[in-house]
Amino acid sequence: MTPLRDTVGPVREFGLTGGIGSGKSTVSSMLESRGALLIDADAIVRQLQQPGEPVFDAMVGWWGDRIVAPDGTLNRAAVAEIVFSDDDELARLNGLVHPAVAVETQRRIDEAPDDAIVVHDIPLLVLPGGELLTSRDHEQWLGIIVVDTPIETAVDRVVAARGMDRADVQARIDAQATRDERRAVADFVLDNSGSLAELEQAVADCWDWMTSIESGIESGREGDVS
Repeated sequence: MTPLRDTVGPVREFGLTGGIGSGKSTVSSMLESRGALLIDADAIVRQLQQPGEPVFDAMVGWWGDRIVAPDGTLNRAAVAEIVFSDDDELARLNGLVHPAVAVETQRRIDEAPDDAIVVHDIPLLVLPGGELLTSRDHEQWLGIIVVDTPIETAVDRVVAARGMDRADVQARIDAQATRDERRAVADFVLDNSGSLAELEQAVADCWDWMTSIESGIESGREGDVS
């Protein structure tokens, strides 16, 4: 269990993460419907990688037209093929993308109302081995929420929703942080092993926990926290 983090500003910031098939996107939508300001890291990356954006231009400048699709947009599959098995190329990609994401994230926080509850939706916040993604200023957050789902359940959901091969889904899960590694950094573990109604209740409990925390002040934590 990690301690609640202090924050230096009036907004209250939380991290949200979970593995493929965990239902994290559903949880983020439920939190947003309750009033959270959602900052979706993947959506920001996609925005920054649009043609004409500096990140897109920098990526094409480094890897050339082989990462450009026929319609002029980024060929994400080609990028994935380059960086998937090459740590140096992955580090290059992160060096081009992460600083720009940090700037855009901060801009959105700066524009948020003083009483906002900000949720940073970051799928790969926890790296294999259990370390947190160092490009994110998680020390500013009041807590980390982990959406936790049994692996077999997650695989079933992805296969049903996306039509992916079970072996491919399992390979993606194996390449990510483990459930135990995510739970170890969590301030609130949100169980998504049951029905949608059960998930709604779990999110309601999580929201009650989030809204009970004052900036810079630890409060008693109840519910499924780890």
